[in-house]
Amino acid sequence: MTQTPLLPSEEYIEQAFFFHSMREKIEDNAPLQDILQSVREEILATTKLPMAIDFLLAELRHLGLFHSAMQRLSHYFTPFQTFLIAAAEDDRGRFDFRVALEILKLEAEFRASESTTAAAMFVYQFEVLCRHRLKYDGGLEAMAGDPMYDENWRHFLQTLRRRIGMIDLADLIYVRSEYYVEQQSRRRNATLPEEPPIFGTREGRIALANRNKEPLLLFSALQRQLKYPSVPKPKKHVEADDLVHNLSQRMNAVELRLKLMEEDQKGGFDLSKFYSHPDDKDRPHGHRLAD
Repeated sequence: MTQTPLLPSEEYIEQAFFFHSMREKIEDNAPLQDILQSVREEILATTKLPMAIDFLLAELRHLGLFHSAMQRLSHYFTPFQTFLIAAAEDDRGRFDFRVALEILKLEAEFRASESTTAAAMFVYQFEVLCRHRLKYDGGLEAMAGDPMYDENWRHFLQTLRRRIGMIDLADLIYVRSEYYVEQQSRRRNATLPEEPPIFGTREGRIALANRNKEPLLLFSALQRQLKYPSVPKPKKHVEADDLVHNLSQRMNAVELRLKLMEEDQKGGFDLSKFYSHPDDKDRPHGHRLAD
């Protein structure tokens, strides 16, 4: 995989504005082509983003998709950014495009910050995979191509990719933390890890406290204690079958009420036919009057 270079902070600031503006205009049901053309005029012309938007617009007109253009712009967009848009454009998935834009906006803001660390970025990206039920294999592979991570981090991500579901995430963080090295150093005849730590002391302590727990609890603790960025929550979906069923029930109730009103106006309103007659076993049970 081609390693995406780190961009100047002004590029990530404009990317955050781009993803935020797109999401806002999509809420107004504006056509995507019009959205891209409108946002392009607002982007800082001294960055490379306007040229990237031109390419996105051309690909949208040609294929009706974004992620293929982002993939070809691998020198500008990271593999994880492309992975999220591809997941949002997958008709078989349920990952909302607007949520993807919100995630990318926050991630771009985080990249532009001088206090950003590889550990915090990993936690943010991995929580996106967990919380939105995206494919771990493809997601971790995309993360490994992120310029935030050095060779030690890429090795860790590849290891996690092979062992996902087999070993607790908190354990993996703990044994690759400075806190684990400190603990081992205090023990007699303890073997120090061969691989260098990639997480700090505080991350290691929090991971140790969250062993054998849900990963989302670990993420929440890291956000509280270390001010790691929070991941936008998935939107609640209403199952289509449940929606149709509820609408059908409502229609039947309305139809029944209309029939009652019509019979009442004709003077033929008879409540008895809406109830069953237990004394008469040969008669079919009637319908109970709707509330």
